[in-house]
Amino acid sequence: MYPGKNIIALFTAACMLSFISATDMAPVMIKWMILKDCTVRVNGSTNINKFSCVVPDYLRSDTLTCYRGNDLPVILSGRLALPVISFDCSNNMMTNDLRKTLKAKEFPSLNIYFISLEKYPELNNTQESITGVVNIELAGVSKKIGINYQISMDEQKIIHLIGTQTIRFSDFALIPPRKLGGMIRADDRLDVVFKVNFKRISDQ
Repeated sequence: MYPGKNIIALFTAACMLSFISATDMAPVMIKWMILKDCTVRVNGSTNINKFSCVVPDYLRSDTLTCYRGNDLPVILSGRLALPVISFDCSNNMMTNDLRKTLKAKEFPSLNIYFISLEKYPELNNTQESITGVVNIELAGVSKKIGINYQISMDEQKIIHLIGTQTIRFSDFALIPPRKLGGMIRADDRLDVVFKVNFKRISDQ
């Protein structure tokens, strides 16, 4: 074989290997449709009692996109847009105070943007613990936060995701609610729990 042919053969082989490698590394796009029966709850306390406020129903049908490749973590794209005015604390005074504190009129949505998962879940009927990252946008302030998830999938192929994390009013430049001249003061800390259900709709 002539030297020139050797060079051409080596070049061709290198290109084929590069193509195969690139194909192996190409991420797969997986879409999960967010179902409407989702809830978000924030649990807090004051100097005299505890409170729990919930957005009971999520009425939008949004989509979460997962980009799954050979590399970790899994990249996500999608969000929950929660109407702050829908928070219900089962107490009119606390409900109004929370909505006012969160500046519901000026910033009507609490947005949770999904950014990543440490890995793609197994998706079976056993709950799996996975960490992830979200960006929470509240009262005009955005903060990137790590989230602890429990993920499972039932016999109807519905994916159940429960995310938990502690945030603080001060993380978003907010002052906790106060009443009666400061005699009743909410603590800075809030424990957030969101339950989101998905249906896997496509791979590409």
